[in-house]
Amino acid sequence: MSACSDKEALLHGLLDGELDAANAQAFEAHLKTCPGCAAAFSAQQGLKARITAPGVAWRAPDSLRAQLEAMAAPAPEPRRPLRRAAPWALSGGFAAIAATLAVMVVQPNLVGLAGIPSPAVAGLEDELVASHVRSTLAEHLVDVQTSDRHVVKPWFNGRVDFAPPVIDLIDQGYPLVGGRLDYIDHRVVAALVFHRNRHVVNLFIWPSKGEGREPDAVARGGYSVVHWTARGLEFWAVSDIEAKDLKSFEQAFQTHAPS
Repeated sequence: MSACSDKEALLHGLLDGELDAANAQAFEAHLKTCPGCAAAFSAQQGLKARITAPGVAWRAPDSLRAQLEAMAAPAPEPRRPLRRAAPWALSGGFAAIAATLAVMVVQPNLVGLAGIPSPAVAGLEDELVASHVRSTLAEHLVDVQTSDRHVVKPWFNGRVDFAPPVIDLIDQGYPLVGGRLDYIDHRVVAALVFHRNRHVVNLFIWPSKGEGREPDAVARGGYSVVHWTARGLEFWAVSDIEAKDLKSFEQAFQTHAPS
């Protein structure tokens, strides 16, 4: 008896601790009902235990490790004599640059006012793109697969502590595929899945902590991310479609979402 062919990647991901919380929970539930996957996972656990047992793996001597680390260490840069700054060095434009840097050091939150995303926001956007890509690679795109919003919306009851708006945008070219749970920014969130031709649009939703603001869009490694807030909720749409198409999706969702 062998594991399900579409679960092999998840099997190794769970064994190595590489799955997010939602996918790990779903696959552990699958193991309880699938003897083939359970047997394969148990065999992989046993193999891993044998390989990592004391005396099996060969350890290089510490002297070799020290030699390799010394070879890989960068050569120290030559020290340069310090030069005293000329009295005019901080005049004009140099003074303005120095003042700007001083403000950024003292009040780093002001960096976002100049259009530069803060590290926290940039990190969240990267996490969203990673979850989007992982959902398409691990074959765990949806937990509930249907275009019927009257099935998808109540499915979230009891699974998240808020009520995400669920609509089908098939008339606007974005048919609803279903929904799932995901784990973003240290919390369980709702994810609605739409199609755009052969592309996937993930819409992540969770309660907002701030005031509403105008929609904004960024690009991350070939993926588009559009963010907006409405009705006390955060909405983050992620896809590999063109930015203008994802913006069109955001406008269609806002127009047709219930108030």
